[in-house]
Amino acid sequence: MDVEPRRRGHDLSRMDPRHLDLLRELADRRSVTAVAEATHRTPSAVSQQLRTAQRELGGIPLVEPHGRGVRLTEAGRLLADGGRDLARTIAQVQARWDAYLGSASGTVRLAALPSAATVLLPGVLGRLAGTAVDLECTDIDIAESEYPGMVADHDVVVGHSFTGPVPAGAGHLVTAALLREPLDIAMRADHVLATKARVTAQDLVLHEWYGVPLGYPFDDLRIAVETATGTPVRVVQRLRDNRLIEALVAAGDRVAVLPRFSTTPGAGIVLRPVHGMDAARWIVAILRPDRAERLAVRTVLDALRAAGRAVAGR
Repeated sequence: MDVEPRRRGHDLSRMDPRHLDLLRELADRRSVTAVAEATHRTPSAVSQQLRTAQRELGGIPLVEPHGRGVRLTEAGRLLADGGRDLARTIAQVQARWDAYLGSASGTVRLAALPSAATVLLPGVLGRLAGTAVDLECTDIDIAESEYPGMVADHDVVVGHSFTGPVPAGAGHLVTAALLREPLDIAMRADHVLATKARVTAQDLVLHEWYGVPLGYPFDDLRIAVETATGTPVRVVQRLRDNRLIEALVAAGDRVAVLPRFSTTPGAGIVLRPVHGMDAARWIVAILRPDRAERLAVRTVLDALRAAGRAVAGR
């Protein structure tokens, strides 16, 4: 029964391009409710537009029931990919037009991990000064796997990854590695381990830790220490904010994992690498392919890359 509709020809040139964009939104956001919230419509209005798009194609199903909602059919996914291609082509034309007019302009929405923004954003803002590009910034601190999902609502997302320059789930997106930042063990300046140039995994299991939430990249170093020693690390608190962790480490005998470049200098703590473990995180920019074509977005991305090179060269 599902073969016959594929044999009927339909002229897609007559299809409303907004319906392709709607299918792309549904593919990215996974629910009618999420699409409605992002596009400032009601769920019933989104559902009505989906039905209209389906009628334009002679009734070929574009969505099907899934749990309490719907998901795209094979035909719907094909057209959603077409919506991505169309959006990218339009963005390419816009970029050429902006270049013809002489300069990049417009607002670029940036969402960034606070610790990454701490070392990159001052340089980026300095490089954008005097341009017609306005940067609208939001700070976010989420698990690595969640960063790709943020590109639906932001032009550039700056996150981090412990496993490599392409975060998990971002393979279909445009990614740019901005900085490889070593991860060290932070301790009070007069801590018993502070006399060492490097600490060992065996040293670290003898002390209590401040950790990060499970699933966050820094936690992989804790797991590596446990694997190397066969001994569980005693994590007394799991916290997100690096500045809070800095203050707690400076006030006691516990240790923590902190990034080398973005840890506050002179905060009463010192950083030591772990012997035999080349621990680091990648700070990465993640973009939707169509938005990556915008001249203003490319200008911000160039500024991020330059800021990353400056930090790495300190």
